[in-house]
Amino acid sequence: MTAIRRLSPDPATAGIDDDTIADLYGRPAEATLRVNFVTSADGAVEIEGHSEGLSGGPDKRVFGVLRMLCDALVVGAGTLRHEGYRALRLDERRRAWRVARGLPAYPTLVVVSGALDLDPRQAAFADAPVRPVILTHGRAPHRPDLAEVADLVTVGDDAVDLGAAVDLLHRRGHRQLLCEGGPHLFGGLTAADLVDEVCLTVSPLLTGAGAGRITAGPASPPRTMRLRHALAADDVLMLRYTR
Repeated sequence: MTAIRRLSPDPATAGIDDDTIADLYGRPAEATLRVNFVTSADGAVEIEGHSEGLSGGPDKRVFGVLRMLCDALVVGAGTLRHEGYRALRLDERRRAWRVARGLPAYPTLVVVSGALDLDPRQAAFADAPVRPVILTHGRAPHRPDLAEVADLVTVGDDAVDLGAAVDLLHRRGHRQLLCEGGPHLFGGLTAADLVDEVCLTVSPLLTGAGAGRITAGPASPPRTMRLRHALAADDVLMLRYTR
């Protein structure tokens, strides 16, 4: 297993374990929306249509820790379909970490979908250990089959109101939100000024032209973020930015 070491603050040459990684990212006292993405060195969000080619063992370790830390995992419907999301399950050690801190054994999957173009047979729904939530809007098609496997919640009349969606999740007790994309959801959250943290893995690859960025959608004003820590595993960087 490739060691993950801390570059800043307090650089160290020794590898760090998952408990230390969890402490570095943490569960802030305030409600937080954290976005997690992987990108190539030249800014691509995918290779041959999927993010998997950009990811590796160290990125997957951080990915797993971030899921362990969150109350709810928020993902766009397109990403859920395209990346073939399975049920949101954690291993026994990570479940024990959560239970020891008074958290449910599993976080809740939250899917953002305007068109409700979702398959209730997908494992993310059919095999979910906790009933998922689907956030949609008032003009979405009627899908009673989805209502059998998830809570369908309307937030917005003609489009999903992301601000109202985040408020609703907070009221349900989901104060630590982790968003895994896709790019349009990230762009929408940024435009609504809802993003508190960006966790970014930079893969040491040049992919060339063609792939999109990790964000998409209408332009929004630039926002300054602060680098809280930088981790490295060989030539892979894992960065955490906060407001």
